[in-house]
Amino acid sequence: MVRIAIDIGGTFTDVVVETTDGLSSTKILTTSSHPEQAAVEGAAQLLSDLSLEYGDITSIVHGTTLATNALIERKGAKTAFVTTEGFRDVLEMRHEKRFDQYALDIELPEALIPRPLRLTLAERTLSDGSVLHAPQEDEVAALAECLRQNEVEAVAVGFLHSYKNASHERYVAERLRALLGNAVTICLSSEVAGEIREYERFSTVCANAYVRPLVSRYLERMESEFRRRGFKGSFLMMQSDGGLTTLELASRFPIRLVESGPAGGVALGSHVAKELEADKVLSLDIGGTTAKICFIENGQPQTTRKFEVARAWRDAKGSGLPVRVPTVELVEIGAGGGSIASVDRLGRLKVGPTSAGSDPGPAAYCRGGTDATITDAHLVVGNIAAEGFAGGMIEIAPERARSAVSDKIQGELGADDTETSAAGIIELADETMANAARVHGVELGLDISDFNLLVSGGGGGIHAARIAEKLGIHRIVVPKNAGVGSAVGFLRSPVAFEIALSVMDAIDTLDTDELKKRVDEACETVRRVVEAAANTGTINITVNAELRYLGQGLEMSLPLSVGTGFCDSLESLTTEYRKRYRAQFGFELDDIPIELVSVAVSAREPYSAEDSQKPEERPNNGSTSLRDVFDLKQGEKLKYREIGREKLNGGTMTGPVVVTEAQTTTLVRPGWNIQQSKHGHLILERQ
Repeated sequence: MVRIAIDIGGTFTDVVVETTDGLSSTKILTTSSHPEQAAVEGAAQLLSDLSLEYGDITSIVHGTTLATNALIERKGAKTAFVTTEGFRDVLEMRHEKRFDQYALDIELPEALIPRPLRLTLAERTLSDGSVLHAPQEDEVAALAECLRQNEVEAVAVGFLHSYKNASHERYVAERLRALLGNAVTICLSSEVAGEIREYERFSTVCANAYVRPLVSRYLERMESEFRRRGFKGSFLMMQSDGGLTTLELASRFPIRLVESGPAGGVALGSHVAKELEADKVLSLDIGGTTAKICFIENGQPQTTRKFEVARAWRDAKGSGLPVRVPTVELVEIGAGGGSIASVDRLGRLKVGPTSAGSDPGPAAYCRGGTDATITDAHLVVGNIAAEGFAGGMIEIAPERARSAVSDKIQGELGADDTETSAAGIIELADETMANAARVHGVELGLDISDFNLLVSGGGGGIHAARIAEKLGIHRIVVPKNAGVGSAVGFLRSPVAFEIALSVMDAIDTLDTDELKKRVDEACETVRRVVEAAANTGTINITVNAELRYLGQGLEMSLPLSVGTGFCDSLESLTTEYRKRYRAQFGFELDDIPIELVSVAVSAREPYSAEDSQKPEERPNNGSTSLRDVFDLKQGEKLKYREIGREKLNGGTMTGPVVVTEAQTTTLVRPGWNIQQSKHGHLILERQ
């Protein structure tokens, strides 16, 4: 068995090869114009090192943050939105309410589609699915000409009530494809997110269309390159919900991949949490472009079927772009190693969300970058060393990092020295990530101080201790292979797929026979999708009903039985819903009917917690050298002992210590202890 996992981020591409002998990995700068090039290069390097051929590969599992980064940085395709006449401004009207009624300076993300490219047709389907006015051929032809003149690359089609009747969307898409050809991508809201609530549905289909040309082109190129070299195995993609899917579905619905890279980090976090029997874990994955946060309880990550991308104001809920797809409950922050530091017009230091990416990258990469980034700041203060950076794959020039911080930050701030300015960049980045975790914890009603902080990604170990201090956390876990943690997480994930059915009927008046027929058809659909890619004949099917009191706006999800027990399960929904509602809110609304809003049907390959890695040999502690690291609190450099991770054993070391390895660095600040678990994970505990 030879499996390859590929995680393409905005700055780095991580490649991991798993064999019966364990894991081998490498980290390469992402080739942003053609992301597949770095993936193929990394795989070729590892296969050569292991004396393997492409024909030996049984499967490739791939995830990427490219879709996420494109949405955050607004670097997707030129996209138009076609909707019902009178509804072009739904994307900007949003929910017609302020997410923070007391803040006068709130910021909302700009709509992905500018108003001149939000076009309408005189069509209308009513809420019961009946047609009031059908789109006319001449209007569609005029629309196509407008799209052609504007040279759009993608079109999102979202009509009112298409979740009930999608015939108008399908007709318009068919005519536009005939008139515009295959060069223009067309996405339908009824296919991407066929559920009630026009704003969420429109936002999701627009996001899907916005990133689809970018994602589909590079997936096609990547698969073709691997096939050309002799690969004959299965090619799977990581989805935002932590499950794997086929390349075909991933290319059609790239919005389901928007958190695929971070979901790998969460999958690793879940796996390690079970190994360490840690009930409460805060997963923090810090990459080159973004940082991702997810809470994991009892080995299971928080999940949702709706989340936000690119929050624009203090990481507050409601300030991002809503996306209606199954996903792990993540918060994304523009605070990765390549995030650019700057000084605004008021003389305030700012970090991110804009990233230098891999091209030109941080100033220290010698690829033409001149802006100061978080990575440059770490080099200046001594948190990371130039020697052996990214396993020696990238040549680093510390003097360029110092010049960038001095020219772009120190001079603008009027700071006394470059080290203080660099430390300020890192401190602000730490506070940004800590605050995002703090806010997300409040949203979920969790006490963060009760959690372990589990970090992954190239920057996880460097930032972990300071972020933990800010959050009142006393235990940190840096997993084995944390630097390529998302890619390792891909290898621990099952094949899965989910679809949702809109219902919008009161429980008491449901046509149960018709609903069961729809659910059975959906079960068969998701089963076929998973069976096409799974390595087992056993597929787990789950059905969840989303219910609410009539007139309310928030749903509660409850499980439904499949098969012969479906009708009995439906009958018990009312009792169970009232019980759950009282438990959560403290009261019931006895006289209000309960409405079934939608049904989510998912299929999943059984989860396997097996890890093919051999037990790690445990040598005695090796000798340590000393490294100067500037400490902002002390205002001076401190002597840190430096030791390679492979030289640690079960004994305890007391900070300040720097633990180095090929793909990342772990900073053990003063006041922290570190030891290695029997699984090879680093455990930091606050004294």
